[in-house]
Amino acid sequence: MTRRIRSILFALFAVLFLVAAPSVVFYSLGWRIDLINRRIIKTGAMYFKVWPKSADIYLNGKLKKKTDFFFGSALVENLIPRKYSVEVKKDGYQTWKKDLEVQENIATEEKNIILVPSHAVFNILAQGVEKYFLSPDEKKIILMKRDNDGAPNWILEILDIDKNVKSRLIDEKKLSKAETELAGLRFSPNSKAVLLEITAKATGKTGYHILDLQSPSSFSTLNFMTSDAKDIQFNPADAEKMFWLKSGNLNEIDIASGKSSPLALKNIVSFLAINNDAYYLDKSGFLFKDNLSFSQPEKLNTTSFALNGEENYQIVASGGKVFVGEDNDLYQLNLQTKKFDLISDSVRGQKISLDLRKMVYFNDNEIWVLFIEENLGQPRKKAGEKTFITRFSEKIDEVYWLTDDYLVFNSGDKIKIAEIDDRDRINIFDVGEYDKPDIFWSRISNKLYYSSENNLYVSEKLAP
Repeated sequence: MTRRIRSILFALFAVLFLVAAPSVVFYSLGWRIDLINRRIIKTGAMYFKVWPKSADIYLNGKLKKKTDFFFGSALVENLIPRKYSVEVKKDGYQTWKKDLEVQENIATEEKNIILVPSHAVFNILAQGVEKYFLSPDEKKIILMKRDNDGAPNWILEILDIDKNVKSRLIDEKKLSKAETELAGLRFSPNSKAVLLEITAKATGKTGYHILDLQSPSSFSTLNFMTSDAKDIQFNPADAEKMFWLKSGNLNEIDIASGKSSPLALKNIVSFLAINNDAYYLDKSGFLFKDNLSFSQPEKLNTTSFALNGEENYQIVASGGKVFVGEDNDLYQLNLQTKKFDLISDSVRGQKISLDLRKMVYFNDNEIWVLFIEENLGQPRKKAGEKTFITRFSEKIDEVYWLTDDYLVFNSGDKIKIAEIDDRDRINIFDVGEYDKPDIFWSRISNKLYYSSENNLYVSEKLAP
């Protein structure tokens, strides 16, 4: 090769280097040429975290990545800023779909995707079950059944979930000679006792009994507690005591002796004991927070809550957030103004999320989510902002928080799971269709219970 040719080649490669090097640097820094809009742009990314792991990520119909085995996450980089049709797929699971916008130099996040099985597996736990009640520690289930001889009398059995062993607790005949209905059952916080609420069919009168689950052969009848008793609840700091309201007066029950004694609180319309705190709303419309010794009352609102004497009131509190239900109206205590703000005038039930930052509330046909605190993640939400989840023509029976980002509920005969991310469509998945299912979501095992046609079932694990 002659010197002249070498010089030409050297000059050529030098020019190519000078042209290519900036392009490589330009590309490595995430800059691209948008041929459609004829401009230079900075790329963005999408970050996914999916349960279960090893799911496939599709963008605009093309497989881009699989979430990793260890964390269930995936980062798709160098995306031209625009809207993408996203699908998350895994064999045996329903496809999650959403159209998401990618912006320059920003990672669009979907960190809480849960895939719902195409055919959820439920195992039968018990047969002949009319009602069931899960203990707070979720180690026991009390089952209401009928006598084997076909008599109308009801009996209560207890199922040890871990051992899968059932034993008889008590029957209707032992509690009353008259024909009755089991109107309610409440566990103590330590899951060692239950309060039975029994209504006589002939008279409509209600009686109350305390049953010690460690010694079910003996029970206490609370003869002093009549049908006008309200807000009956165990003392969360002392499982041997209970609180109850009658004619505006707060009373305390000593379970061991079965005796009730009045406390100093008068003119109370609603009472709540939770953790180590007591909340009570008095007839003047002021809400107080106190300890369970009732020695440090704190008035929470400075403007009186306008009470209607004919309405029923319910206090809901968790993590310092306080709400008051007035029949179908739901109010939140504004910690800045010390006033109550109306959330909705059509509420049948509500639950606060596990992270205490959100509340789901619902009526017969609609589900909404209220953001109690600002959400700085994606999608960003201001404190007090509401998200409409769904509306059905069939009655919505019950709603639970599956996780902090998903709900599980039943509408008509269908059980469904819904996300609360309202970017684009809200994904709502069918879990299954059953005859009038009565559902309960276990936060401990992440399993779904439901009863239908006198059988009790439990699902496989449905959340991380």
